[in-house]
Amino acid sequence: MDRVIYTSLTAMRGSMARQTATANNLANAQTPGFRADMAESQALWLNGNGGRAMSSEEVIGADMRAGTIAATGRDLDIAMQGDAMLVVQAPDGEEAYTRRGDLMVAPSGLLSTGDGHPVQGTQGPVTIPPADSVTIDDEGRVFVVPAGGDPQNPQQVDRLRLATPTGSEIVKGLDNLFRVKGGGILPDDPEARVITRSIEGSNVTATVALVDMIEASKAWDSQLKLIDDAREMDSATANLMQLPR
Repeated sequence: MDRVIYTSLTAMRGSMARQTATANNLANAQTPGFRADMAESQALWLNGNGGRAMSSEEVIGADMRAGTIAATGRDLDIAMQGDAMLVVQAPDGEEAYTRRGDLMVAPSGLLSTGDGHPVQGTQGPVTIPPADSVTIDDEGRVFVVPAGGDPQNPQQVDRLRLATPTGSEIVKGLDNLFRVKGGGILPDDPEARVITRSIEGSNVTATVALVDMIEASKAWDSQLKLIDDAREMDSATANLMQLPR
């Protein structure tokens, strides 16, 4: 019976991993540029004792399908075209990548994403001087009209770095940022373009995520019942083996 219990335990751990991924997806259903976590189950074969197979389920990557692009009319909103990714600075100081394009200017003048990651330009982190307006064109060039300046004569302060993952393997971190698997950086893509005054939404479908969560919950309950049944059978077997006094 211990084999049944051990196998059920691994299946329950898989259900927990699936529920964690699904919960994260639901929490980010409205996050711009979010890519859904993907969980997959597979059989793990063990040598000995007849080569038993146990279930394992874990987050294996992200769903890279594009989200819906919607026009917002906001000057600092951008949506990357194709598979281009915006280069940002991760909390650990390393280079990372995102599809999130709801940019904002911090009080310090630093241009960052909506979740606070500094946006990288060709000259380092993009810093916006005091200005009456800030705009971004489809090539990722950042223009400002200096305070009191001529609106018809904007000045370029930097250009956003846009990278391409083509030919490289990228992985998604717990901070929802992408990095090159095994280390390294992605090459800049000078041909990459953005859609201005627009935002790419999350590619999470809330109804599908809810169904996944219900299925994971039912799978957990089924394995829990199996453990209870195994315990009852074990107890009944132990009673039969007792010698009468």
